[in-house]
Amino acid sequence: MMVNCCGLLTAYKEQVPLKSVVVELEVRDHVATVVSTLNYENKEDKPLEAVFVFPLPGDAAVCHFSATIGKTQIVAEVKEKQKARDEYDDALSSGQRAFLLEESEQSPDIFSLSVGSLPPGESASIRLEYVTELAVQADDGLRFCLPAVLNPRYQPQGSGGNEGPGVQVSSVPASLVPYSLSFSARVSSPRPVSKVESNCPLDPLQYLNTEQTQATVKLAAGHKFDRDVELLIYYKDAHQPSAVVEVGQTSAKPGTLMGDPVMMLSLYPEFPQAVMSSLTSCGEFVFLLDRSGSMGCPTNNSKQQETRIGSARDTLLLLLKSLPMGCYFNIYSFGSSYEHIFPNSVEYNQKTMVKALKKVKEMKADLGGTELLKPLKHIYSQPCIQSQPRQLFVFTDGEVGNTKEVIDLVKSNSSSHRCFSFGIGEGASSALINGLAKEGGGHAQFITGTDRMQPKVMQSLRFALQPAVVDISVTWDLPKGVSVTVLSPPITAVFQGQRSLIYGQLTGQSSEAAEGCVTVKYSLAGHPSQNQLHFSLKPAEDTGLTVHRLAARTLIRSLEMEDRESRGEQDGGVKKKVVELSVRSGVSSAFTAFIAVNKGDGEAIQGPLVRRNVPAPMPMMMMACCRSMPQRMYCSGAANAMVMNYDPPAFMDCGEDDDVYGDVDDLCESGSMGASTEPQQPPRDPFLQLISVQKASGCWVLDPALAAALGKTSEEVESPKPASVNQEVWATILALIWLHGFKMDAREEWELLAMKAVSWLRAQNAACVAECVEAGNALLGCKVQKEALGL
Repeated sequence: MMVNCCGLLTAYKEQVPLKSVVVELEVRDHVATVVSTLNYENKEDKPLEAVFVFPLPGDAAVCHFSATIGKTQIVAEVKEKQKARDEYDDALSSGQRAFLLEESEQSPDIFSLSVGSLPPGESASIRLEYVTELAVQADDGLRFCLPAVLNPRYQPQGSGGNEGPGVQVSSVPASLVPYSLSFSARVSSPRPVSKVESNCPLDPLQYLNTEQTQATVKLAAGHKFDRDVELLIYYKDAHQPSAVVEVGQTSAKPGTLMGDPVMMLSLYPEFPQAVMSSLTSCGEFVFLLDRSGSMGCPTNNSKQQETRIGSARDTLLLLLKSLPMGCYFNIYSFGSSYEHIFPNSVEYNQKTMVKALKKVKEMKADLGGTELLKPLKHIYSQPCIQSQPRQLFVFTDGEVGNTKEVIDLVKSNSSSHRCFSFGIGEGASSALINGLAKEGGGHAQFITGTDRMQPKVMQSLRFALQPAVVDISVTWDLPKGVSVTVLSPPITAVFQGQRSLIYGQLTGQSSEAAEGCVTVKYSLAGHPSQNQLHFSLKPAEDTGLTVHRLAARTLIRSLEMEDRESRGEQDGGVKKKVVELSVRSGVSSAFTAFIAVNKGDGEAIQGPLVRRNVPAPMPMMMMACCRSMPQRMYCSGAANAMVMNYDPPAFMDCGEDDDVYGDVDDLCESGSMGASTEPQQPPRDPFLQLISVQKASGCWVLDPALAAALGKTSEEVESPKPASVNQEVWATILALIWLHGFKMDAREEWELLAMKAVSWLRAQNAACVAECVEAGNALLGCKVQKEALGL
């Protein structure tokens, strides 16, 4: 059944009151302030309540919410969540206009906005503001992501009931989203802005001054809502350590977080090159791969042939070939249930590597939903191996309803492992992916649009192989009479080129010219090291209360976690602290909500109130995976919490089945997705063919498979071999020449396995290496120098 959904209609031919979304981004160095304006209009003949459930970055500090009706602006207040809900309901029942914004209790990156009692013919403009820090990418870019896509969330059975008020998420294909998006950004920094890139079409970058330290950029018109809007911002001489001191709020009481000055320190530790190049040869590497049904979707719209699960299989091939001899490993995969290749982690050698690769090759997106908690519990129940630090790699297109439960589990096991996380595809939960890495002392990566998974994952493997930074301590040297209260959790993980942020509340008086100093001490590969930053205590101008709000958000998140860990046993004391801090700072939390009521002229709005759910975009590739979805989908829920019911649009070919499913992922179990519908994989490229025949020790064997990967016959490969040279040495040199000659653009992907090959060659004390390189160049048509190979 096809329905024409064009125009401002839901899938059920109802009017959609949301007309447009305007987003203005201001980036100062590595901090972003985002102002979103949502314009509503009621074109119906009866009063409406519009409900819109949408994603925000998981670490955003939502700090302003207001509504404008005609010429009247109402600024919302932060109140305890149940109080705010009661006030909203009371306002609606008495015919007043009211606006409610609340964060999901299950995941901090999902918000619900209710616009109540909008009379016929009336317009309302909602303004929402949040601040967030931008994450540093592998290539030194700063990543901003505006989540435009909200995927259904899988709620594992038994992790919360479906009681409480239901918030329906009506989804439509991205191409039919009935409201427009306008997006503009202004970037400023002490250093020049070298470029701004995006996964979406942009208008050209406009510089605002000759120093190129300020610039503006806009999203090209006609955004299709088929992806999150991602900006990558690059500065010249990026990422110098810095400190910003922000003066307190004049109306706030001294001695409180909002009344005192607050500082934000950005530290970028630099480690000695000699230490960083010495990669460890030990460790227990546990790979946890999502095999839920949605992993059978294409990785992006332009390459329908390449699926997420296919890309993950290729990535596991590279990972397994790059592991050092003598380490231990295991591979788990999960959906509604979980599987492992070995009962326990095994030593890495040729035999175990071959067995694992055989199993990886057979992996399909056929395990149903996205139950991440159970496999994690099983992994943590396994005893750690002495002298083999555990490194966990989690790959998921991750939409789970119990985000906080998963993150709490990782945190409670953080002393025994490091966790590296990878969010695959549009709409992967930033709260989940960032939370796993942050609490697990690892590093998070997002693979979206046309990104290749392999280089990002190999960078994280390099981090995991580098010596762990331990015994981290922070000491302060401040003028007499000035003291600091650190608001951030202790730094537990430090990586080369990655930023560490510290927020501190300053008390006491100092002169304008006063300076302070912070020293971070740590031990790296047995060597004590330290980094120092001297900073001025003079407050910065024009930062508003950005630093205070980010600091409040950091403290709120820490207290929320403390409350979950104590399971509310402290007589609600921690929750009370969160509510007080949230109300004082005006920053949202899991226990509070923004509420605005327009008392107006006292005239009640007449007529029964009709509810309209504003559809959230779902990417076409996800829609393609959902064709036979049942009528309802409960996506998130706990008692009195936000419950998201999925209602498929009418254009979907839905059956009459009324069963409630947890996720699009479950459908693969009935054969509607996954193994049976996964697109045919294209022929394997020569690069992956060559990698697949490398031995665990790092060498290659002179055989027909190697010849085929090099694009030669066996005879062509064998005949130029110098007579005195071992066949494996010759084969390994040929493979290295081919990689250097034809695949330098993918060097990040093969660098670690090439290092292993070079180490193997050195151990052979092979003669005639120069002669082999010369003969290999002649055979393959390359000009690679022996020194370039590392020989």
